[in-house]
Amino acid sequence: MGEDDGTGIVSRGALWTARVMATLGVLFLTFDTTIHLLNLQPVKDASVQLGLPEGLMFRMGILEAILLILYLVPRTAILGAVLWTGYLGGAILTNLRVELPLFSHVLFPTYIAALLWVPLWLREPRLRALLPLRQG
Repeated sequence: MGEDDGTGIVSRGALWTARVMATLGVLFLTFDTTIHLLNLQPVKDASVQLGLPEGLMFRMGILEAILLILYLVPRTAILGAVLWTGYLGGAILTNLRVELPLFSHVLFPTYIAALLWVPLWLREPRLRALLPLRQG
């Protein structure tokens, strides 16, 4: 699905799948960025649960905003996805450290990463060439 014919053209179905997935990922990350920047009480409570300093949350929001901008700009989208992957990997480790539930908490950043990477892979022939699903 979504493979091009060598011309760099992506199927309509792959393009719409990419749009929907990217929109879901960006909406979640926009929400997460906003609540970190506003330093809302649930964010403060979560920081305590995770063993993180409360003052770190606003700085995390700034970092998230920068990463979100990088992801949304087509020229820097792949760089943004790479940097988000590192950020989300840290979230996985943080959740593991405090022994949160696997599928709902620990792996959730993986689901978000998939919502960022799969659309790029579907839309970008060079990325599919770099990371093929099959050899051919």
